[in-house]
Amino acid sequence: MKRVAIVALLALASVFARADDFGFTAPAAATDPAVGDALRDLAERILPVYQEPDQNRYLANLSALQLVAGNYQAADGSRRALRQRRIGEGQQPDSRAILIDLYARARAQAEKDNVPPAQAFAQAFRETVPQLPDADAYAVTTWLGAPAGAYEEPLQRALNRARGHASISVDDAIHLMWTYLALEADRSFAPQLAALGSQEDERRFIVADDVVIKSGRARIHARVVRPKGDDKLPALLEFSMVDREADARACAAHGYAGIVAYVRGKDVHGKNVDDVVIPFEHDGEDARAVIRWITRQPWSDGRVGMYGSGYAGFTAWAAAKHLPKALKAIATTDAMAPGIDFPAEGRVFRNGAYRWAYNNTQADAETLDDAQWRAIDQRWYQSGKSYADLDRLAKRPSRAFHRWLGHPSYDRYWQKMIPFGDEFARVDIPVLTTSGFAGHTEAGALYYFDEHTRHRRKADHTLVLGASDDSILLDTAQTPGRVDLRELRLQWFDHVLKGAERPALLADRVNYQLAGTSEWRHVAKLDAMPAGTSRWYFDVSAKGTRHRLAAKPTSGKGSVALTVDFADRSDVNARITADAVLRNPAIARAVLFASEPLREATDVAGLVSGELDFKLNREDVDLRVSLYEQLADGSFQAISDPYEFRASYAADRTTRQPLARNQRQKLAFRSEQIASRRLQAGSRILVLVAVNKRVDRQINYGSGKDVSEETIADAKHPLKVQWLGGFVELPMKAP
Repeated sequence: MKRVAIVALLALASVFARADDFGFTAPAAATDPAVGDALRDLAERILPVYQEPDQNRYLANLSALQLVAGNYQAADGSRRALRQRRIGEGQQPDSRAILIDLYARARAQAEKDNVPPAQAFAQAFRETVPQLPDADAYAVTTWLGAPAGAYEEPLQRALNRARGHASISVDDAIHLMWTYLALEADRSFAPQLAALGSQEDERRFIVADDVVIKSGRARIHARVVRPKGDDKLPALLEFSMVDREADARACAAHGYAGIVAYVRGKDVHGKNVDDVVIPFEHDGEDARAVIRWITRQPWSDGRVGMYGSGYAGFTAWAAAKHLPKALKAIATTDAMAPGIDFPAEGRVFRNGAYRWAYNNTQADAETLDDAQWRAIDQRWYQSGKSYADLDRLAKRPSRAFHRWLGHPSYDRYWQKMIPFGDEFARVDIPVLTTSGFAGHTEAGALYYFDEHTRHRRKADHTLVLGASDDSILLDTAQTPGRVDLRELRLQWFDHVLKGAERPALLADRVNYQLAGTSEWRHVAKLDAMPAGTSRWYFDVSAKGTRHRLAAKPTSGKGSVALTVDFADRSDVNARITADAVLRNPAIARAVLFASEPLREATDVAGLVSGELDFKLNREDVDLRVSLYEQLADGSFQAISDPYEFRASYAADRTTRQPLARNQRQKLAFRSEQIASRRLQAGSRILVLVAVNKRVDRQINYGSGKDVSEETIADAKHPLKVQWLGGFVELPMKAP
């Protein structure tokens, strides 16, 4: 959630589109001391001519330009004028705007009184923050002090986009100003903000740092944070694998008892206290025990909501499987679904799952960097040994990893962890699922939504799918399309548990944003996301490296041959980019299909499905289907994340069904992640169908044996695929 908080911290003020460009040479690095001078010069040249018809946006962006230019008195005046306008319009003070107000005020006061900026900031803080409501005060004290690099990276991306151009547009320049200000504010005041924030917390909250709760013979460690007072409160619980203290404080700041409990074997800081932690298997019953404990506390009103992202999102669903009476709602972001999207997605195990198990389940785990993990992957890949030997070759055995490998199908081992089948019908509480804000839609999030609404047709389940946003933002300033996930979740809990109005964004059951736009849409179900579907056919009649993706059925004649030598490990060091693959599909063991240019802009939104028509000389194969937009200028843009899946599980994830060797077969597939993008007129749709053979994935040799036990000895003969046709069905407006 830290990244979500960072994104929510600063909301870039959209500027009125202008044709004017300004000469600008972008420095190479965000850490270059020349960045400040370059942006100051740019701000000084834009200020005399800057215009914006929306007065609030004008004042917000004007203040950013003035701050970067060093006109602190003027910037403080602009912030005051903006604040007065918002008050006059009946707007509540925005805590994100308050933060930049404090920054401008401190800079202006330091200049006026000739005192250190840190002293001026402390004075401004003490004069302002104690008067704020808990929620705004908490937001101000926590949005700075993010992890190292959190502010440098967005500025670096903005500079990279500007590099190589002799000029910059006004809107791109304003974006640069805000990202630079975020870094400057963090450099200037984050260290002292931590101490000031701690003083505020002590004044506002009651904290129990290490509560021990029994679950059978297990001991669960928890932290409780609640606002001072005698009122009975609803509780919001996060059952986590890692430290989430900040989330508990956020809940308390919004009028709840905030509880963070940790999986058995972890202490109150998320550190291992047992030699080995067993993930997934006990969390449902343990979360139920924590909920029971909460309801027995004198400050509890008997109602509990659960929330969390990733693993903590899974534990909310694990608790819902047990249906504790006090659990009244759950809100999750990209919740893990064990056996569905982790440790194997599409039934294909990923090396990242072993890395996760090693880092999170073993008390004596040595910290390894990315290069060291890459070396482990390469050592296994070159050895040709079985996938079950991955951790042995790394000399870091993992009990959890081997337990997972023992269940390649979605069998009872996995089904006992979260609701399965008709159990979803009994989940009768409100649910909020969010996904896509980190750049891709998680398969687990869609699985929960799809299964819940399928088994319980009138389920009170709301889905929010957002487009990724890599901006660091500073003042909301009416920016369209941006979502503060933490605030949305808390507003939703206020609606469910306190009777507040439903957040406006949640206008229907499915609420989604198209990548490349700020537009939000609202529909009743997933298959209503697009205006229709279009079937595109794989034409294999012509020779060459690029084949036609046809809008109408083809003759059915011809074929495309693809050979994959699993014994060849010469590609152990390869790091092939999508751009390279699309220009030369052979290097990725793939076949590429391309449409004619689209006549008009077209929206793709929803789940991709299709059918592959082929012959294979093995009993199984791992496949990858990727969708791209090729723009008129020849560049490429992903429409969705690639869908990887094991052919023998395409029909049923619970039962493996080997393929027939050397016989023509048609394999239906349906992606487990959302595609969402507005395609430009003149673009082509590209579909890449590839055989998986990667250094960071389980390798399916196609022998029909347990894939984890296959070795390079099962690769005596190359895999041969003869593509005979098929189609892909895209959720889109027909071009």
